[in-house]
Amino acid sequence: MIEERIRTEGKKGTWMTYRPDVKVLDCTIRDGGLVNNFNFEDRFVKAVYNACVEAGVDYMEMGYKASKKIFARDGLGVWKFCDEEDIRKIIGDNDTELKISVMADAERTDYHVDILPRNQSVIDMVRVATYVHQIPTAVDMIKDAHDKGYETTINIMAASQLKESDLDEALEILSQTEVDVIYVVDSFGSMYSEDIQDLTAKYLGYAEAVGKKVGIHAHNNQQLAYANTIEAIIRGTSFVDATIAGLGRGAGNCPMELILGFLKNPKFHLRPILECIQNSFPELRKSCNWGFDIPYMLTGQLNQHPRTAISFLSNNRSDYTNFYDSIVNGD
Repeated sequence: MIEERIRTEGKKGTWMTYRPDVKVLDCTIRDGGLVNNFNFEDRFVKAVYNACVEAGVDYMEMGYKASKKIFARDGLGVWKFCDEEDIRKIIGDNDTELKISVMADAERTDYHVDILPRNQSVIDMVRVATYVHQIPTAVDMIKDAHDKGYETTINIMAASQLKESDLDEALEILSQTEVDVIYVVDSFGSMYSEDIQDLTAKYLGYAEAVGKKVGIHAHNNQQLAYANTIEAIIRGTSFVDATIAGLGRGAGNCPMELILGFLKNPKFHLRPILECIQNSFPELRKSCNWGFDIPYMLTGQLNQHPRTAISFLSNNRSDYTNFYDSIVNGD
């Protein structure tokens, strides 16, 4: 009995059950846009949308609401900005059960102007991404989106590099806002299952006390995105991010096809995702690279941003030992 209590403590389900509160959010276009500067063809975005609808996915993130004052449109696709007319060009009025989200970076979004009132938009959810030093701006962004009628989430980025006291203060502040979901984010793909267990428990401690949910967004630098997402679900996370074929910045994200294969909720269907990969991804793979590679592994192990690994691979280099020496020695 003692062994059983230890084994199940903190868990909210088993592999033979499903929790109807678990929501799946597809961020293929948003996180995947970091691979090709958001230059997706309309037919690709439409294929992802249709796959999400048919698969029973709960939310689809179309891209960013980036400031046009900061980011020039030259070279960037429309999903960096997610103007209303561009979204409607793909999904019309979205007469489906699928909800639409966008991400807004703190201090990089003209949110007062570019995020319309909910009754004028096809968007359902605004997801704010912030570093801890940007918390005051993030709080105002949450209030703005909430007051306009949107569901809201908050992603605290680079949590693996934060002092515990700073993270606690951030969670205390955010738990007192109108935000609906607070996300555990493994920005650098550096976390292990123990980190996910501890952080999920911490986030839930703040969130559940005030009626909020917790989400998980994992990167795959150490090939742990799927395992860490499962761990977060078992420990009580309610919102789960994934991308089709793991498409995403650098090493990519938790693959949608894996997480739908894991979840037991009969509302989810795997076949539409497989069909999308089969029909729409081969062409993309010819021009874009993502997924596990040694440089991403190294930055993940060292708890570093993958920008150096991205640069290394973009130059078609394979001198891994030189790369290792440079990031270890800080060159």
